[in-house]
Amino acid sequence: MKQYVATFFSHFGALRFQRLCTKLGYEAQLAPVPRSLSSSCGTCVLFKTAELDEGKLQPLLTPELEQLVLDENGYKLLYEAEE
Repeated sequence: MKQYVATFFSHFGALRFQRLCTKLGYEAQLAPVPRSLSSSCGTCVLFKTAELDEGKLQPLLTPELEQLVLDENGYKLLYEAEE
């Protein structure tokens, strides 16, 4: 299992994403955003799953998502919303 961090533009977006992850069968929890990542709302979702391929990644790209990173020996950016 790999750990991912998703940040959001709003707290509501983080809550909806956490529920989506749970529905998809991922272990997910709300948490404060790590200092080395930035976020508009300060809340992130930490979730664990096997490696995300294109098919598994697409349903997670919600409008509220600011960025999605893989937490593995530092952060690897997988997605960043356009401003």
